[in-house]
Amino acid sequence: MREISRKPTAHGRYDYSGIRDRPAYDWPGGKRLAVYIALNLEHFAFGEGLGAELAPYGAQPDVLNYAWRDWGNRVGAWRMLSAFEALGLPCSVLINSSMYDYAPELVAAFRARGDEIVGHGRTNSEKQGALDETAERALIEEATRLLTLHEGRPPAGWLGPWISQSRRTPDLLQEAGYAYQLDWCMDDQPVWFRTRRGRILSLPYPQEINDIPAIVARKIEGAQFADMIVDHFDEMLEESRAAPLVMGVALHAYIAGQPHRMRHLRRALAHIAGQGDKIWITTAGAIAGHVAALPEGIVPGSTPPSA
Repeated sequence: MREISRKPTAHGRYDYSGIRDRPAYDWPGGKRLAVYIALNLEHFAFGEGLGAELAPYGAQPDVLNYAWRDWGNRVGAWRMLSAFEALGLPCSVLINSSMYDYAPELVAAFRARGDEIVGHGRTNSEKQGALDETAERALIEEATRLLTLHEGRPPAGWLGPWISQSRRTPDLLQEAGYAYQLDWCMDDQPVWFRTRRGRILSLPYPQEINDIPAIVARKIEGAQFADMIVDHFDEMLEESRAAPLVMGVALHAYIAGQPHRMRHLRRALAHIAGQGDKIWITTAGAIAGHVAALPEGIVPGSTPPSA
């Protein structure tokens, strides 16, 4: 019997584009490598819901893992703030909206530096991708309303809690006024996504240079993670001579903020800061703003396939 072939299901958000075949463009100052730090400030429900685990899951209330995560907001984030200040590094701070009730002074400390505040759902105890459209829209609206209330302006960017998206998420984010999303890690350059009412920019957000996959999942430690950051940066800086690139460093206060890791992280960040004359050290929102101002056809997905 003849086998009937079937194409894999497609998402329809963007088309294939090999990075070597794209038009070149510059970041501000004629630079070709943009670097941003993404610090996740997350709040978790006690006795229920999701969360990264230091030790294997136990019965609820899971005091060990809850307290480990909470250490990040009480201690680790403040240590990381001091490091960013000492090195003069801006930050994109990915905020669960429940942080405004739980630790408002922590969010205020980053706000006072002028750091970008990015939407990151309500809490990392839940995922939005499993919700129906009405419930997911309500989640986005609630988080956006609180960020807008406290920051005085709506956030430009969004990262779903747990990198969770439904098939409708890009549409809902675009309709809620978001300029960019961070959930897709499929490129080293920004890419425009199609949505049902327009488009939204997808910015590179790392899953390799990210302390949760590296340290929690792969069980490497601070020195090796710092070496990964340095090697990743050096390679991208060299490659950026041919094409503009974006490098993100994704951090979580309860992981990278631990003292034995901070010494190594500080070394890696100092290495990047020391190349400031060659790179654009910036925020995710500033990258999105620069890309949005480029001429049509420069950035993948800028124009529809039929154009």
